[in-house]
Amino acid sequence: MKIDHIAIAVNDVEESAKIYQKALGVKNIEFETVESEGVKVAIIHLENGKIELMQPTNDTSPIKKFLDKKGQGLHHIALETNDINGEVTRMESCGVQFLGKVRPGSAGTKVTFIHPKSLDGVLAELCSHPK
Repeated sequence: MKIDHIAIAVNDVEESAKIYQKALGVKNIEFETVESEGVKVAIIHLENGKIELMQPTNDTSPIKKFLDKKGQGLHHIALETNDINGEVTRMESCGVQFLGKVRPGSAGTKVTFIHPKSLDGVLAELCSHPK
């Protein structure tokens, strides 16, 4: 496993993307809307990973709830695996709890989230990229 991205909840993904682009000296940023998660994302590619800025697209989005409760900031870390279903099974056998099933994420990935209670208060995402 390796770190895939760090996700940050923001109120305005376009404005935040401009700030990050300027601060980090990044030329290109990819934008995508993930309807199933209720978010618009800006993906910033760095040499050793990505930063994903997330803005809610509706009032039922988990990111909307996060922003209302905590404000803008770090939302989760994402860990990449080649075998997401195998990792879920392995982790569940160790007592790790998940928030839902494996489902589609951005850029064709498969994702699921590890309950923060299982990782000392940190929300983590498992993701698997298409081959």
